[in-house]
Amino acid sequence: MAKKKDAEKASHGNENNKSAKNEGNEDDEPNFSDPEGYTDPISDEELLGDLLKQKPHETDGVESVIVVDGVPQVGPDRLEKLSVVINKIFSKFGPIVSEYYPKNENGHTKGYIFLEYGKPQHALEAVKLANNYKIDKQHTFVVNLFTDFKKYEDIPGDWEPPQPQPYKELGNLHYYLLDPDAYDQFCIINAANSTVQIWLNSAPEPTIVEERQRWSETYVSWSPLGSYLATFHKKGVALWGGPGFGQIMRFSHNGVQFIDFSPCEKYLVTFSPQADDLPGDQKKLIIWDIRTGLEKRTFVADGLNVWPIFRWSHDDQYFARIGTDMLSVYGTPSFGLLDKKSIKIPGIRDFSWSPTDNVLAYWVAEDKDVPARVTLLEIPSRNETRAKNLFNVADCKMHWQKSGDYLCVNVNRYSKIIRKEKNELKYSGMYYNFEIFHMREKQIPVDSVEIKEPIHAFAWEPVGSKFAIIHGDGPNISVSFYGVKTGHTPSLLKRFEKKACNSLFWSPAGQFIVLAGLRNLGGTLEFVDTNDFVVMHSTEHFAASDVEWDPTGRYVVTAVSYWKTKVDTGYWIWSFQGKILKRASVETFCKLLWRPRPKSLLPAKQVGEIKKNLKKYSAQFESKDRLRMSKASKELIEKRAKLLEDFVEYKAKRVEQWKSQKGRRLELRNNIDTDELDSDTKNVEEEVVEFFIKEEITVLE
Repeated sequence: MAKKKDAEKASHGNENNKSAKNEGNEDDEPNFSDPEGYTDPISDEELLGDLLKQKPHETDGVESVIVVDGVPQVGPDRLEKLSVVINKIFSKFGPIVSEYYPKNENGHTKGYIFLEYGKPQHALEAVKLANNYKIDKQHTFVVNLFTDFKKYEDIPGDWEPPQPQPYKELGNLHYYLLDPDAYDQFCIINAANSTVQIWLNSAPEPTIVEERQRWSETYVSWSPLGSYLATFHKKGVALWGGPGFGQIMRFSHNGVQFIDFSPCEKYLVTFSPQADDLPGDQKKLIIWDIRTGLEKRTFVADGLNVWPIFRWSHDDQYFARIGTDMLSVYGTPSFGLLDKKSIKIPGIRDFSWSPTDNVLAYWVAEDKDVPARVTLLEIPSRNETRAKNLFNVADCKMHWQKSGDYLCVNVNRYSKIIRKEKNELKYSGMYYNFEIFHMREKQIPVDSVEIKEPIHAFAWEPVGSKFAIIHGDGPNISVSFYGVKTGHTPSLLKRFEKKACNSLFWSPAGQFIVLAGLRNLGGTLEFVDTNDFVVMHSTEHFAASDVEWDPTGRYVVTAVSYWKTKVDTGYWIWSFQGKILKRASVETFCKLLWRPRPKSLLPAKQVGEIKKNLKKYSAQFESKDRLRMSKASKELIEKRAKLLEDFVEYKAKRVEQWKSQKGRRLELRNNIDTDELDSDTKNVEEEVVEFFIKEEITVLE
């Protein structure tokens, strides 16, 4: 069979050859065409690779063309003026080769134009920098590359859902709360080599947990609940957490200088003031999702901005920013404008969120015969729950009590009118009011406290209903404490006269307060118990620039920052009663930040019972402290004994070595014995050196 097939193939080939010869005879030209259905095994890329690289593409010549939408629609008489404006804006990205203004049948422009640059790079730069450019109040440019039409046409019609990402375990971000002794952590920033240290405030001495050089290039910040440590870098922000402080997330934002966490740590706001000066398409204000690291929305930050630009509601559901005669409230997770429109409030100056409810407080300045006004606004309903008119107002500052029970509006007022010029009133003299809003009472009553003297500081008691005010002129500085009760006007509880202080620092647990004279007052400190208003201790930390309470209210840190002065930098740790526990002198010390703790899960009733029976629990903690101190003393004695033992052993080895080298020494010294061998005890000379280690003074009462 195989032979038969081969014979048939050969005869068929002969017939083809004969027909080819006959055709050659007829046309005198060879036929090189491929038979029907023939496939060439060699591709064009293999044969013509160099030439195919130069093959023209459909997009050639249009990569340098941009489409500008949002252009004003004008008639023929204004076209030349429009062209001049367009060229002035877009020629700074590169020379414009040609321009085309589409027109309708009436000769009016259609609102979009085509511009061609000499190079594609110029067109790309125009798209990045001119997009969303406002030419006037009604027109904003939308700029795209002409090639984007093709790109969007090729988008497939069938949508494929993204593949689910594997779950990434972040570890226990609140592991430090499980410490059996409830020790808190604090972070120290040192300017030397940009060193950042994490310490555990253990007894009797703090112990270091983590230390890294160049961990951050400028500053660090804890998140509100203490889950993350944020570090700043030229290219963005990094978050660290867990037992080993591993990197949790990175957020790329060149030149970032300011960040702000939302209260529940769901979102992070980053701000780069120099974004306009950096190359490329830089964004000034970005909101990120902390868990996923995704960019949720960007905003334009125009004009003067006070950080934080956005202020968050207590539950992360809303955030708001102030504008010219308007307040813009946004919702999450859509990040869209609430009800798709801003709240128009002519003359708005400032606003603040309640720390426990979705209630906004804002104030509006006076306008001719219209008085200033403080308004409480519910979100998202936008219902005004309370408003208070104020007259002769120069400025207002709003202070919320931590539990949201009270709002204090510090009002600076002009005392009298001296003249009226061109419908404007001229004032003279100042006095001060504190308008107290009782947020939990029916119809939100408002009480007023008036003080004639200048106000230097105001602070609510975090847990309680007292507030403190520093007021007065020159050396006659006073500190007044007021109490607020339901159904009663605020009453003066205590006034301290002639105090050298300018700052108030309440304990996070309430009751205790530090009156501090920082900066030019030399670092004076007074620890006060506000239950009976007893000054527990008066002292001084010279040149102190910072005071920081730990989150439990057990310890206070006073510090001298290298950012404020270059000498005597370091920090001191005090008990809440004003007893010094540790003095740490650290060169180039910059800042100490206590790690925050989340809100306690214990109900208020149970917390009250613990405070009531505190003496019952204190005995076991005191015995534990004594045991810890004795253990520390025992460890110190054992350590010193071990050092002495090691020294004696080392000394014996060196003496034996010295004796074994006796012959070599005699050889080098021409057999002259210089070792003074009167007795074996004089082989080695001993020198006793004494130096001062430390001094402890115990006062026996």
